[in-house]
Amino acid sequence: MPHGVGQFAKAKYLSLETFRKTGAGVRTPVWFAEDPARQPTTFYLYTLPDSGKAKRIRNNSKVRIAPCNMRGDIRGAWVDARARICERDEGAKGQSLLNQRYGLMKRIGDFFSRMRGRTQIVLAIEID
Repeated sequence: MPHGVGQFAKAKYLSLETFRKTGAGVRTPVWFAEDPARQPTTFYLYTLPDSGKAKRIRNNSKVRIAPCNMRGDIRGAWVDARARICERDEGAKGQSLLNQRYGLMKRIGDFFSRMRGRTQIVLAIEID
């Protein structure tokens, strides 16, 4: 297990830091789920295709993550990682892991997202 990954085991949120073209970091607290079968350690999260974090990841896959609370207050050490947008099958697996982890709350959010006509993409975060 890469250094620092165990700190995410009990965390409900992680802070995802993506980087603007200027190099400035932007931190966002997000729900996440780990795929225990994948190496390197891979976390999945979801977002809107046109969100700022998705745009920044398309431009620069380098990210940092740390456990945090729902407000984004950091609760552990920062870990360097790489992010990518998942293709259909891996995205479905990521959504399934997120649904298992967050249950009814995620499903309710997904329902209202669909009612607004919003689509989601899944991001994979792989620890360096």
